[in-house]
Parts: sequence; structure tokens; C-alpha cells
Amino acid sequence: MTFQIWGWRREDASQVLAWAPHAERGGAMPCKTLATKDPTAVERANLLNMAKLSIKGLIESALSFGRTLDSDYPPLQQFFVVMEHCLKHGLKVRKSFLSYNKTIWGPLELVEKLYPEAEEIGASVRDLPGLKTPLGRARAWLRLALMQKKMADYLRCLIIQRDLLSEFYEYHALMMEEEGAVIVGLLVGLNVIDANLCVKGEDLDSQVGVIDFSMYLKNEEDIGNKERNVQIAAILDQKNYVEELNRQLNSTVSSLHSRVDSLEKSNTKLIEELAIAKNNIIKLQEENHQLRSENKMILMKTQQHLEVTKVDVETELQTYKHSRQGLDEMYNDARRQLREESQLRQDVENELSVQVSMKHEIELAMKLLEKDIHEKQDTLIGLRQQLEEVKAINIEMYQKLQGYEDGLKEKNEIIARLEEKTNKITVAMRQLEQSDNDLLTQTRTIAMSLVKCASSDTQDQYKLVKDISF
Repeated sequence: MTFQIWGWRREDASQVLAWAPHAERGGAMPCKTLATKDPTAVERANLLNMAKLSIKGLIESALSFGRTLDSDYPPLQQFFVVMEHCLKHGLKVRKSFLSYNKTIWGPLELVEKLYPEAEEIGASVRDLPGLKTPLGRARAWLRLALMQKKMADYLRCLIIQRDLLSEFYEYHALMMEEEGAVIVGLLVGLNVIDANLCVKGEDLDSQVGVIDFSMYLKNEEDIGNKERNVQIAAILDQKNYVEELNRQLNSTVSSLHSRVDSLEKSNTKLIEELAIAKNNIIKLQEENHQLRSENKMILMKTQQHLEVTKVDVETELQTYKHSRQGLDEMYNDARRQLREESQLRQDVENELSVQVSMKHEIELAMKLLEKDIHEKQDTLIGLRQQLEEVKAINIEMYQKLQGYEDGLKEKNEIIARLEEKTNKITVAMRQLEQSDNDLLTQTRTIAMSLVKCASSDTQDQYKLVKDISF
């Protein structure tokens, strides 16, 4: 970190910041132990000590000052300078086309995304006409945040998001370490200060941030003045407390007076309501006496009516008993009839199942008979074809017999044989016709038995039986 204050080197500034916490006690002991540590850690510790001194001195001086602070107040100016140095510590250098840029406006502008209420302050800073540089906008942002009393809240949201801060700060920067959280905690105490800063007309771009260490070097006279200021502040605090207590007591007395008036009004209303309630009670007592007398009359009438209804109920009970006996007898008869009907229904269902099974058997027999008839008809057709073939052969042989006189004898023998065959075939045909007639008679008898047994057959079955019979 390049730390140039009044032309000093970084080592000189570190020694001055190291003994700054002891300046409050009037001492000037440089901290030699910090020289052996990491230079960045020493810088963070020095800046933290300066922030503590600046915030403490600002709060004490503001309380002793006793009024709203303005931009010309020296402790307030030094506070902004110290805060600027704290925010610049470890800031990364942004390279551009023309030069190197190192400003704190980038991380402060990031607060708007993390804290929605900070959008208003960011817009106000960007709308200021006199600001031309990012550093001037950052200084204006710090002043507006102090006036809003939300600087600690804004920076707390910023240091929590270290992954976002790493884009702007080095890993050893003050805002990335614990010292940043300590400074944010110290900034909470600034909420007791009222500041009225005119940012619009102030030249914030060209100001030089120089820490004035003379404000934190104290002697014995300063210590005595400090004690007197503390006593004066205590007296002012007591006076303010007494005035506030008196104001609260006056307000309580006025509220008590108003409550007494309201209680008196409510008391008069209650007295009037009590008189009305008494009159209502007298009327209700008279109505109660009337209702009691009416209740006695109603009770007597109800007793008489109960006696009459009791006699009627007894007679109705006797008639109910007689009617119940008759109903029991009717119920037993109906139950017996139901059993008989159910038994008959069961018998009918059994017979129906037997008839159905017989029907299936008859249908199966019919199908077998039809198959046998078709087979015999096929054989009959085959025999007829053979007969026709034999006749054709016979005719052919007879023609050959006429054509061949030499083989007449042989032909006659062949003809005789053929005639024997024809005779045999005719006999077989007659036998087949006789068996066919027998089958037809059997099918007719079966059909007639089906007509007699299954009277509930359909029209199609009747047609089938008719066709078979003919």
C-alpha cells in the first residue's frame, strides 16, 4: 500500500499510527512489535486504531457540541478521511486504455444490489451535477449514508459478501479481514449523531485526504478540558432526562384527567342504566308472577289430559295385542307357503335341467345321424358313377363285339362276366337303397319323438326335423 501523508514513507506512517492509541493517555510509544509482523497486518491494525480514535473523538465532540454537525466540523472531516483510507486499503488496480484506475466507488456501488434501500442514495449520488470522478461520488455516498444513519448497515451487507468483494480487493485488504467487521461495529455508534451536510455545493473531486494526527495528540490541559466536558455533558444529560421525565409526567397527568372525565361520564351513564334496569326488574317480576299462575293452570290441564291419554293408550295396547296374534298366524301361514313354493320351484328347476340335458343328447344324436346320411349319400353317388362307367364299358364292349367278329366268343364271355358284375352291383344298390330307407324311417321316428318331448323348440329346429323326415 502506498501510504503518502505529508511526504512520509510507509514505514513512518506505520510508526505514527502505531502510537496513536497511546496518545489518549499522553504517551508516545511506538509499537516496535508490529514492525516484525506482516506489513499488511500492521497497516490494518494502524487503520483500525485510527478508525477507533476518529469515531470515538467524533462521538464525544458531537455530544459535547450539543447540536447538529455540518461539513466544516473538523472531527467529521477527519472521520471521512480515515474512512476513505480504510476503504482504499488493499484495493485492486483497474486497468483501462489510458491509465490505471484505483477507486472505492466500485464496491460502494455494489451495495445497491445487496441492500435494496440503498438504491435511493446511489441514484442521488449519480444525479449530483458537480461530481465528475468516481472518488467524488464515493465521498458523497459516505456523507449521505452518515446523514441517513445507515452507514453501518450498508457496509455490513458489503463485508458479508466476500466472494463479491474479492473482485475489488486483495485477499489481505482491511475489508476482507476481521478488522473490517470491527470497524463496521464501531460505525453503529454514529447513529446517535445528527449531521446536516451540504453535498451539492462542495468540491469533493479535488479534496486531498490527509489525516491530521494533531487532533489525537492530547496534553494535560486537554485532559482537564475533557473532564470538564464530560461533567458538562453529564449535567446536560441529567437536564435532558429531567425535562423528558417532566414531559412524560405532564402527558400522564393530562391522560389521567381525560380518563377521569371519561369515567365520570361513564358513571352517570351507568347510574341511568341502573335505574332503567331496576324498572325492568320490577316489570319482569310482575311478568314472572303472571307466568307462574299460568304455569299452574297449564299443569292442571296437562295432568287431566295425561289421565285421559293414559286410558286411551291402555285400550290401544289391548287392541294391538289381539291384532298382533292374528298377524303372527298370518306370518306363519305365509312362511309355510313360501317354503312349499320354494320346494316346487326347486323341483321344476331340476326337471328343467334334466330336459336340457336330454335336449343336448338328442341334438348330438341328430348330428351323428346327419353325418351318417351324408356319408351314405356320398357312397351311393360313387356307386352310381361306377354303374354308369360299367354301362359305358358295356356299350363300348358291345360295339367292339359287333366290330370284331373273330373275338365273338371271348366277347360273349366278357359280356357274361360284365353282366354278372352288373347284377352284383344292382343287388348292392338295392341293398343300399333298402338301408337308406331304413335310416329314413329311423330318423322319422326320432324326429317324431323329438316333437313330442321338446314342445318348446324353436321354428328352426322344427324346419330341420321336417326336412329330415321328408
